Amino acid sequence: MINSKEIPVPDLLDATTEQREAILADIVALVEVESHSRDRASLDTCRGHVEALAERLLGPSDERTLTPGGEQGDIVQLTFAGTGPGRVLAVSHYDTVWPTGTLADWPVRTVPGEDGGPVRLTGPGIFDMKSGLVQSLWALRVLRDSGRPTPTVTFVFNGDEEIGSIASRTVIEAAARTVDAALVFEASQAGALKTGRKGIGIFTLTTVGVEAHAGLDPLAGASAVHAMAEVITQVTRIADLSAGTSINVGLVSGGSGTNVAAGRATASVDIRVTGPDEMARVDRAFDAITVTDDRVVLTVDHNWNRPPMALDATMQPLLEVVLAAGRELGREIDHTSVGGASDANFIAGVGVPVICGFGAVGHGAHARHEYILPSEIAFQTALAAATLAGLADGLD
Repeated sequence: MINSKEIPVPDLLDATTEQREAILADIVALVEVESHSRDRASLDTCRGHVEALAERLLGPSDERTLTPGGEQGDIVQLTFAGTGPGRVLAVSHYDTVWPTGTLADWPVRTVPGEDGGPVRLTGPGIFDMKSGLVQSLWALRVLRDSGRPTPTVTFVFNGDEEIGSIASRTVIEAAARTVDAALVFEASQAGALKTGRKGIGIFTLTTVGVEAHAGLDPLAGASAVHAMAEVITQVTRIADLSAGTSINVGLVSGGSGTNVAAGRATASVDIRVTGPDEMARVDRAFDAITVTDDRVVLTVDHNWNRPPMALDATMQPLLEVVLAAGRELGREIDHTSVGGASDANFIAGVGVPVICGFGAVGHGAHARHEYILPSEIAFQTALAAATLAGLADGLD
């Protein structure tokens, strides 16, 4: 039996180059179906669009599972049987941060590049990450059309990634445990793949004090807001940028009036860490925070939203497959570690090889100038196809 890793794949790039306009048309069509994470009706419409696109490109799936998302978008899994023994998970989210109606004043359009650079295609959600979703389907399509062996591919499309993958996390983790490797089609980092992502903690701090009239009886009160100020000062000192740990107190609220010693205050804290040792240190440090007024009660809610993802011995064999695929296509593939998180973190957390960033080349995630470079679509799609070809026999 021919080892699929030994089959030359340059013609995959020829195929995606020939299909570039069709791929771009599918990207534009998907972006024009709005899908804000909090708009359930729009999410349902978008999921239906994604499923219809998958069937048009790949035919009926061999297995389909729909998991209700509750208030969030549903999670759909589509499995397409391969001709080789390998099994791969391809993950993309179809929700965006952009409220329904954004398209009315920000339609999908081409804009000139800066300083004579390549033309850009802009639109809400085009970079994060509807282009990558479309590319994932086209990658399997062109690999199938090439006649090469294919792995069995399970696509997971979720509609709640931008708000923490609340409903989809367990689905993604369970699906990951059934495959050899996973590819996540989030946008690239200026063309580089993402082999490291920080873990994320969203901690909630609550102080409960004693209310009293601030003017008539200032000593009777124990201000929860004043105590929270002490807490925030201690929290910011826990950060250690040299170790890759950043901390941001992003939301603070409390009190009921300027003339009342505040009875309650809350703060939400974003924490980014590179590994489990820092997670443990941060947990200990938060639990050691104190307030000077013993009438105030401090509560710390530890919530690690995503585990860290790091380039380790588990991931290295998958990276070698991707690097080999890139060389066959004529490029040396860069990879990097980034501060943001994605559903790849969950997959890494269950010990399954995963690489993120197979999506578009562009810039501006969550920003009004979000764009992709159409000139890079063919290569990015071919790279995913070549990687799938390299995984047709599984992962050594």
